[in-house]
Amino acid sequence: MHLFISHAAPTGPNCQAAIAELSLPNLNELLGQLTPTPPMLGSPDTLTPLAERIRANSLGLQGPDGLIPWAATDAQQLGLTKIHGDAGWAWITPCHLTPQSNQVRMEDPLDLYISTQECDTLRNAMKRYFEEDNKITLHPLTNGTWLAFGEVFKDLPTASLERVACNAIDAWMPQQEHAKHLRRLQNEMQMLLYTHAVNDSRTARGLATINAFWISGTGTPGPAPTKPPVRMDHVDGLRKAALQDDAQAWMLAWQEIDNTRLAELLRSVKAGKSEQLTLCGERTAVTLETQDKPWWGRIQQRFSTASSQQLLQTL
Repeated sequence: MHLFISHAAPTGPNCQAAIAELSLPNLNELLGQLTPTPPMLGSPDTLTPLAERIRANSLGLQGPDGLIPWAATDAQQLGLTKIHGDAGWAWITPCHLTPQSNQVRMEDPLDLYISTQECDTLRNAMKRYFEEDNKITLHPLTNGTWLAFGEVFKDLPTASLERVACNAIDAWMPQQEHAKHLRRLQNEMQMLLYTHAVNDSRTARGLATINAFWISGTGTPGPAPTKPPVRMDHVDGLRKAALQDDAQAWMLAWQEIDNTRLAELLRSVKAGKSEQLTLCGERTAVTLETQDKPWWGRIQQRFSTASSQQLLQTL
């Protein structure tokens, strides 16, 4: 098993301060049983978060910052690249933006709970505008994301949705000259959605309206990977609290993971099975794994290993 825990040490000040208060006995014991490998480095300023880069690597997906070909991979799986080709794909995510005094903030799109009917109705209402001026074709994917194909997306770096969910979007908007048409399209869609019946219904039910969209997942696939994908069990139970910098909820989520997934992993390690654990923050990800060591090496490691709090503070 390769257990991958994202949002293990978010940069929000509340969660950072809460690290010192965490009590994670199973993780502490695992740190004494597993051996760290060289860390992978990231930055909170990149378009592609470190956790997303690691998941892409496990699947054999490569690309520069902001150009991991997630959308093109989905299009390949649906057979759509046989129609349009591999280059020029993007994810389009309906979202809710809130203007503030000096910035525009996006609510977490996962909290919108868009129904299938709403998703289809909005896509049908918006697709004409995408097609007319920008030559962009929309295809269904999920209730929260559509696939889009258009020349404008080719080689256009875009910020991951994780960068803007529960955050200001201003610094993450594409600024390239050929992206100005997309900014104009965004304004047109805000006007269309403002009075749309779907939003009237959502407002009547006390739900947030859908008043914009976010573009991500751009990139062109490279050669097929020579190695099979690495099976990685992604634990994202820390995500919501981390994005909101809710320290109390984040600590409770960590305790739940320690009591369940990490307790299971520890039992497996003690049973002599080969296991891996990756803890991923914004700046650093550390992978720990079982390695054969002489008995004195195992004893030495247990006495020299940092605590879970010390390790998380380095991420």
